This record gives sequence, structure tokens and C-alpha cells, in this order.
Amino acid sequence: MDVESQILQWFNHFHENPEISWKEYETTNKLAEILDELNIPYRRFDDVTGLLAEIGEGEEVIAVRADIDALWQEVDGVFRANHSCGHDANISMVLGALLLIKDEKLHKRIRFIFQPAEEKGNGANAMIDRGALEDVTHLFGVHLRPIEELPFGKVSPAIHHGAAMFLEGQIKGIDAHGARPHQGKNAIDVTVAIHQALKNLYFSPFESYSAKLTKIQAGGENANIIPGNATFSIDARATKNTILFQMKDQIDRNLEALQTLFDIEMEWEWQDITPGAEVSPEAAQIAREVIIQLLGEDKLADEVITSGSDDFHFYTIRHPEVEAAMIGIGSDLSPGLHHPNMTFNHNSLLIGAKVIAETLSRISKNY
Repeated sequence: MDVESQILQWFNHFHENPEISWKEYETTNKLAEILDELNIPYRRFDDVTGLLAEIGEGEEVIAVRADIDALWQEVDGVFRANHSCGHDANISMVLGALLLIKDEKLHKRIRFIFQPAEEKGNGANAMIDRGALEDVTHLFGVHLRPIEELPFGKVSPAIHHGAAMFLEGQIKGIDAHGARPHQGKNAIDVTVAIHQALKNLYFSPFESYSAKLTKIQAGGENANIIPGNATFSIDARATKNTILFQMKDQIDRNLEALQTLFDIEMEWEWQDITPGAEVSPEAAQIAREVIIQLLGEDKLADEVITSGSDDFHFYTIRHPEVEAAMIGIGSDLSPGLHHPNMTFNHNSLLIGAKVIAETLSRISKNY
């Protein structure tokens, strides 16, 4: 079987067998099966999904990361695991890169990080804690990009993701009869005030940021009961980590003030914080040179700046000495990432695999 057909076969398997964050049991088993067939050594873990594979020899390590989890979302009226995130493509491109360079004479080790739970924002930390970056000098990621960012055939040497954080909260008021609102403490009034407080967040107009309610749950079946209790979620994003943490502090102060204003109790917790990208100019330049060499200068795209986030950047936050960049693959992806019916041009898989393989090989031999 040729490389392109093998990559597509792998993609079809992972696409048809999605698993959500921290539940990627069969995905990990399939990766182990593939690595066994290729005679590639790897390490699994007793307490988390995912694995680390390695080829080559030497003291220094170049690494590439593929995220392996799927989303849980409604697809055609049914809630299920779904690879609308494109991680099935990321797995397949990284496996394809492994297939392309596994028999080369390498001067350094190359580590393949198959990471769980990117969508939960904490899978990267789990891999770091288990030695994924030991002896690593350079790290690369890869991700399909939406059509509005990159068309098919174009490849970007780096993706500059924004920083993001997610809050889960609970309002504890008092129910009341619809005819006697003065006897209760209306949770809907509080959520409306939270919504307005988020709209009133102001930072420098030269910065990009947003904060919005993404979930409100209040009330039951009866239209004549004013609900006292509610749950809510907040999604906050910024292009810079500094702005994100300023936003977090202001949201905390606003929620504390609203407790006093409405005389209610409120509990909230910041559950996931994903840092913004810290892109290495050196790593991006290497990827840029490879793209031009393999595809031609007309296929080289600018570095992508996006409001989306990715826990890939925990690797460089925790290990700033590592030269890192995430390569963006144009694939005519539409309607967009995380859309339940997302589709893309599958011919981009081989392009991505070749760019990753040549990038890893070049660093192994020349740096």
C-alpha cells in the first residue's frame, strides 16, 4: 500500500471511531497496534490514555505532537463523540510522517507524542508530567485550518493561538411565585447582569479579546415559577496571556460585586486555562524553509493568527527553552472547526505528512 492510501486508511479508522477526552482507550490501542506493525518502540501509561513513540538515536530529541481526542456534540439530532475538531487528521498526518522517515538515518531521536484530552485543556500537562519533553530541543504540532484562514494547498509555518479560559458557575437564590416576585431572588436577573458585566469589560482597543456566556440553565417545566437557582458558563479569550489574566481578575471582581448587589450566593470555578502561543522564530523559520522546498514559494502562507486556543502551548509555557511551532495545513475545511458536519479536502493529509516528515528530518540532520 502506498503512503497516501495508508494515511487515508488510518484517517478513516480514527474518523469512524471517535473517543472523547480521557476516554481514548481504543484509539490508544489502535495506535499501539499500528506501531507494533511498523516495529516502532513506544511507551504507554497505566493511568492515562495516549502514548509516546520514538525512533532514531542520539542525546537530543525532536518531538511532534498529535492530539487524539474527539468532541462530544449533537450530530444530526444525536449526541455522540465526533472528530469535528480535526484530530483524526492530525493523528493520520503524524503517523504518515513517521512512515515516511522511519527508515532514514537520523542523527537525533524523534519522539511522537500522541496526546489525549486536548479539548479538555489538560492533556498536554499530563504528557509533560510523564516525560514527553525530556531532552527535547524542538517541538512541532500540526492542525488543519478553516478555509477562511487557509485554502487547500497552502501551508503556514506557525499558528498563533489566543489564550482562553472557561468558568463554570452556580447561582443560589430563592424561587418565587410568578405573581409574587418580591418574595424570591431571581437567578435570571443575575445571569442578565453577568451578561452585561461581560459586555462592559474594556481593555486597550489595540488588543483582541472577548468574554461571553456560553451556557445558562434555569427554571423547570412551570412557567409561573421564578427560578432562584441557575448554572452558567463563561468562555473568555484574548490574543495575549497578560490580557487574559487581567480579564480573569475583572470577571472575579464583577461576580463578587453581583453577589452583594442581588444578595445571593454564587459559586464559580475557572476549570481550564489554555495559554496563548509562544512561537519560536527558529522553529517557524525551519518549517518555512521546508514548505518552500517541498511545495514551492507560492504555497507558503503567512503565520496564522487565530482567536482559537490549543493546549499545545503548555509545552512551551512549562519548557520555554524548547523551540516550538504548530504548522497549519490548508484543506478547504468548512463550515468550520467544531461544526458537527465539518468536512475538508483529504488530499491535504499527504501534504501535511510530508511537511512534518521533512521538518523533523531536516532538524535531525542539520541542527
